[in-house]
Amino acid sequence: MAVQQSVGPDPYFPANGDPRYRVHRYELTLDYRPGPNRLSGAARINAIAGGAPLTEFQLNLADFRIGRVRVDGRQPHYTHRGGRLRVRPVKPLRAGAAFTVEVHWSGNPQPVRSPWGGIGWEELGDGALVASQPVGAPSWYPCNDRPADKASYQISVTTPSAYAVVTGGRLLTRTTKASTTTWVYEQSAPTSSYLVGLVIGRYQTVLLGDPGPGGVPQHGHIPAHLLPKFSRDFARQPGMMDLFQQLFGPYPFDEYAVVVTEEELDVPVEAQGLSLFGSNHLDGARGSERLVAHELAHQWFGNSVSLADWRHIWLNEGFAKYAEWLWSERSGGRTAQQLAAAAHRLLSSLPQDLLLSDPGRKAMFDDRLYERGGLTVHAVRCAMGDDAFFRMLRAWLSLHRGGSVTTSTFTAHAARFAPEPLDDVFDAWLYGTALPPLPLPEARAAV
Repeated sequence: MAVQQSVGPDPYFPANGDPRYRVHRYELTLDYRPGPNRLSGAARINAIAGGAPLTEFQLNLADFRIGRVRVDGRQPHYTHRGGRLRVRPVKPLRAGAAFTVEVHWSGNPQPVRSPWGGIGWEELGDGALVASQPVGAPSWYPCNDRPADKASYQISVTTPSAYAVVTGGRLLTRTTKASTTTWVYEQSAPTSSYLVGLVIGRYQTVLLGDPGPGGVPQHGHIPAHLLPKFSRDFARQPGMMDLFQQLFGPYPFDEYAVVVTEEELDVPVEAQGLSLFGSNHLDGARGSERLVAHELAHQWFGNSVSLADWRHIWLNEGFAKYAEWLWSERSGGRTAQQLAAAAHRLLSSLPQDLLLSDPGRKAMFDDRLYERGGLTVHAVRCAMGDDAFFRMLRAWLSLHRGGSVTTSTFTAHAARFAPEPLDDVFDAWLYGTALPPLPLPEARAAV
């Protein structure tokens, strides 16, 4: 595993995260009551100080009541304002020292403010869901909220027994006592804080396909009345899993779950080992199938191989967009070249002031970033040819599995596999704003 962390605050969200330490593991114990939307929690956070002694450090946590804070069992001085829990240990922590933080909190969780509206914990009509990209994780638990700080998680959630709890990872135990049930999940793979998803609601669980020996279990959690549409709309997801493993390499986690809520969602949202869809993404006619492929592809691009900071978001969205085109091409739909031409026509009619390698916070979710990102990947494929391109992709995902990367990491990696220099391709697509000509493929060998 190659890990590349940014050395300072995230330039797009400097108030989130603390680069002076890194977290190794979170153990979260939560109790949630849907009626009053009441959450109480305890976190045990195992962390390691960076290259300098820590006289103080910060966690991100929204406006909850703090009941207790401990560092290595001792009560520190702390303040909690503006979404930052600042902690000053009794004694400075040595450089490179392992330490443990305990935090107890309670209150009514709600989304945190962002330039895109409220994100994070969202109370539903009957339950709750968490969709945290990019800075919503502090809406429900204390964390070092920066994408490069990846940790393992154990999450225990107690809630009324009528409700199911779904999160990414493997369900270890489900224990019912009186009227409540406690669900305990383990996510052993390194996970960014914004990718810790959680859904609480009344769902029916189904198995998608037969994974067979050594296969990837894929479950759907949906309201019972939506099952007929779901069964058609997600019928080809196992085929996507097979294709993406062929093209990208082994699925990077233990299993994959999708949840469809009763509510409508503007867009589906990926979490680690989990994707969230709204009821509006079901029509019984596979009308949102490209989004099913997009969210699944994020498990490789964005979740397993993550960003060092948010400037590099095209590495998530450009490859997930291109995975849509690959699925279409391989499943009898339009080819990647046809879809690239359509994206190129669209971009040619829009302002050409987006710098893909550093779009700025305001434009990081601009539709143009997705389309230009997909076109950039297509341009690399056209320049390299299929054999070299897909060998490069599989090596990229294997080398950086569980780690964090930057745009320059990718360009240097791709150059090692390219039969001809890629400098002109990257200069035009990543480091310029004008729309380059439509990439055209050379004669390619099959993968």
